[in-house]
Amino acid sequence: MAAHVNALHANFDVDYVIVYRFTDTDKAEARDDFARLVQALARVGLQIEVRTGDNCSLLVFVKPSSNKVLNRHVYKSRVRDWLYGVRAAQPDREAHSSLTRQPLTEAERYRIVYQMITDRREDGGAGITPGQEQWKNVESVFPLHDHKFNKEWMKKWSTTTFLKSEDLDDIRDRLGEKVAYYFAFTQSYFQFLMFPAAFGFSAWVLLGYFSSIYAIVNGLWCVIFIEYWKRQELDLGVRWGVKGVSAMQQKRREFQHEKEIQDPVTGETVQIFPATKRLGRQALQVPFALLACLALGTLIAVCFGIEVFLSEIYNGPFKSILVFLPTGLLTTLIPTLTTLLTSVATQLNNYENYETHEGYEAAMTQKIFVLNFVTSYLPILLTAFIYVPFGSLIVPYLDIFSLTARPFAENEKQLQTPKAGFEINPARLRKQVIYFTVTAQIVNFAMETLVPIIKRRGFSKYQEMKTERAAKKGGASPGSTVQDIPEEAEFLKRVRNEATLDSYDVTTDLREMVVQYGYLSLFSVVWPLTPVSFIINNWIELRSDAAKICLEMQRPTPFRADSIGPWLDSLGFLTWLGSITSAALVYLFSNDGLGPDGNPSTIKGWALLLTIFFSEHFYLLLRMGVQTAISKINSPGMEKERGERFMVRKRYLQETLGENALDLPPSHSEEKITRASLEEDARQGSLHTMGPQDHFWKRQQGWEESAKVGAGLIEKMAPAEGKKTQ
Repeated sequence: MAAHVNALHANFDVDYVIVYRFTDTDKAEARDDFARLVQALARVGLQIEVRTGDNCSLLVFVKPSSNKVLNRHVYKSRVRDWLYGVRAAQPDREAHSSLTRQPLTEAERYRIVYQMITDRREDGGAGITPGQEQWKNVESVFPLHDHKFNKEWMKKWSTTTFLKSEDLDDIRDRLGEKVAYYFAFTQSYFQFLMFPAAFGFSAWVLLGYFSSIYAIVNGLWCVIFIEYWKRQELDLGVRWGVKGVSAMQQKRREFQHEKEIQDPVTGETVQIFPATKRLGRQALQVPFALLACLALGTLIAVCFGIEVFLSEIYNGPFKSILVFLPTGLLTTLIPTLTTLLTSVATQLNNYENYETHEGYEAAMTQKIFVLNFVTSYLPILLTAFIYVPFGSLIVPYLDIFSLTARPFAENEKQLQTPKAGFEINPARLRKQVIYFTVTAQIVNFAMETLVPIIKRRGFSKYQEMKTERAAKKGGASPGSTVQDIPEEAEFLKRVRNEATLDSYDVTTDLREMVVQYGYLSLFSVVWPLTPVSFIINNWIELRSDAAKICLEMQRPTPFRADSIGPWLDSLGFLTWLGSITSAALVYLFSNDGLGPDGNPSTIKGWALLLTIFFSEHFYLLLRMGVQTAISKINSPGMEKERGERFMVRKRYLQETLGENALDLPPSHSEEKITRASLEEDARQGSLHTMGPQDHFWKRQQGWEESAKVGAGLIEKMAPAEGKKTQ
């Protein structure tokens, strides 16, 4: 809690900053909208302070108006967790007792204040959604960085090889479970890479390329890692108290219902959108996937053909330069086309009208995964399963790409494709895998580091230009720093800087790790040093992502999660597909790693299909065996959950039955016998209402008399010692 107090003191006890920008809004309208914003915040119990921002904006600082208000929302949140089964025990009604038993973490505080700001009014929030509907002037809502913690975080991680559970707990307590799950996954992935990196290096030295032994071991490793991570997710969910939190789905404000009905069980009014209608809209995902594959696949295939023509057929001037033409085309056109398709996917996802944020994100993840799959893996698949087996049939038709080099050719002979005697480049596939697993990783790292800086500076320049235009129209506000109080100047300067940063999206980093895992699962048999490259990259990636959050992004809102979400299904799919591609590659390139000679007649189709069939079924049996084995292994999370359930049962039994529920009742002999008590017993015995059963239970007074009567009967009925031994 001391660290939390220091963080709040450094930030003037500010929990959240709301950026209200009115550059393109009429003054009267801006005043009315801002008044409505302040009233909505005050209505839910938030204290407000306003300062000037940059470029026609206001900075609205908020925090709970009192500890009583915050404690009420904490109790409400924890009760809701208990009702949904996230918490094992009902929280104490007394706020002080509840917070003493389970202290409020920084992430929980920020999450609850964020809910106070953004939740719907019927759920107890102010209902403020940045950039939407009546809140179009609300640009962003973000918490402030704890720069002291950030400095210690980066310093510690820069000198640490392996992260400990306590390191992940710190991230969870500061940034929330959703971000912590990403770092936990990347750390587990990094640790698991130790074995394939060592084995891959040994295979590269001793076994060479396309080793069946390496393919089997790599497939086994992939299965074990995925099943281990599933168990690790459960353990972390119990450790962090979020197991089952995904069941608490939050309704989307954009959801459009068609009718309202009364729930027959709860009696509540429920908004309904017909499932059959949504299913019909979801069916549009099929043509979208085909369109995406066709568009991206055509572009990649054309650039692939140009690259093959220029590197292996063209033999004229500037060849060493022209071979980079396809790379330039892909670098320019792929991001543009991907952005366009992502926009289409977003519109389609909106059209599908999901009721909850969780359903919306899951559907969007599936669409993004399709795009990433095509752009990331299709070039290697084309080389492995098109260029190598069918090179002799394809090459004669590559002269259609001669237009790319014709302006530089000296004669037609330099552009002509050989009709016979063409030999494929057996090292082409390996070079491609090396590019995607080494060079592309370095390029992506540079883009991650540099692009946010360039964007931030460009955005700052753009805002300055907008302010200058507003000044010419007479609507400019005075400089933001002119009105700053000296003791607040440094703090406000930092806040204005953080307001210009991009918001952090953990899904982007998760997607990178999943795509990288796909290269390992699908194609590492081509180049066994792939895991060596990845283990180096991921050590740097963990630290660079931490630095990115601390320096280049706004502090993320601490959302909760109990897994890495739909990306776990993507990992499972890539593992299954890897069992197929690895087997096919081993079969095709089993000729000392050279593979077919470009003539499909050398490939036996039945043998290839049989290899794939056995490999897939081996994977299915292996996965079943690993799942069974891991389920038998106890884990800290399971032990903790079992202990919590035991303590809950014990606590409720004690509350229900009392502490002395199993103690003996007082002795009847200790009761004082008086004349009044004897007369009362006689009176009760003379009542006509007493039946035989009442007289039956009055024969013996108390448990002690029953014990004496029983002992006497035993004494009379037990056989003598002499008879007993006969």
